[in-house]
Amino acid sequence: MTEHQPLPTRPDRLELGEGIRWTGDGIVLVDILQGRLLTTPDDSHRPLIEILRLPVPLGAVAPVAGRPGTWIAAAGTGVCLLGPDSAPTWLATPEDRPGPEMRMNDGVADPSGRFWAGSMAYDNTEGAGTLYLVDHDGTVTPAVEGLTIPNGPAFTADGRTMYLADSAHAIVRRYPVDPGTGRVGTPDDFLTVDEGGPDGMTVDAEGSLWCAVWGTGTVRRYLPDGTLDRVVRLPAGQPAGVCLQGTLLHVTTATVGLDAPGPYDGAVFTVPVDVPGTPTPAFRLAPSAPAAGDLA
Repeated sequence: MTEHQPLPTRPDRLELGEGIRWTGDGIVLVDILQGRLLTTPDDSHRPLIEILRLPVPLGAVAPVAGRPGTWIAAAGTGVCLLGPDSAPTWLATPEDRPGPEMRMNDGVADPSGRFWAGSMAYDNTEGAGTLYLVDHDGTVTPAVEGLTIPNGPAFTADGRTMYLADSAHAIVRRYPVDPGTGRVGTPDDFLTVDEGGPDGMTVDAEGSLWCAVWGTGTVRRYLPDGTLDRVVRLPAGQPAGVCLQGTLLHVTTATVGLDAPGPYDGAVFTVPVDVPGTPTPAFRLAPSAPAAGDLA
């Protein structure tokens, strides 16, 4: 089923809007290259509100359990904790190393409370990217290497399946994950797209995958068996992030790379759907973790 949806109501136009999440208390999203963390006012006609701004790219955040106003973030060349009115507490900067210039991209917390964040080269160097796992003790380790433009990941409700896109290769792979350890198994190829690239993703209450497809102006819903179930068409060519707030699908888009952006490129769209989603999980930092004391 293909649908053309209403126009955006908010006035904002983002350079690279991604990482949109429903926390249960509200919606947050990022403008990656501007280093901005934003939230949406309840009035859908009002501009986005800036929560904070970093001097480095900000790929995605997740709330930290038990610490209101504190976020774990894929930012700059690594992963940090962002507290209210405080400087970042860096857990690790694994991409601050020789080679192509790197930055962090998308990331999310899984149902077990770990954080996963991908990296990529500014010039899209083949295979330079890595998906990192941040465990409860704050350690940051490589989980999947050899990626080019990792996007997602997105997890099923039981945390046993992770969908991860490599946008440069137009593919989404499905990985088994051990919720107890975070160990990643051998993936299978879940889907490929014939144009554009799969970007931000989320899994709904029926286990279906919603995927923004960069360069096509579409968001697509795939059933757990990979069947294409629904296509949402937007008047913006570069959908980049998706989340479900109950039965509202929110989509971020981008103007980056466009010589002549259209009037709705970079906008945030909201579309009613039939199947709800659930709030993004929080990152659970162990009280004994060295970083925990830094934010006390």
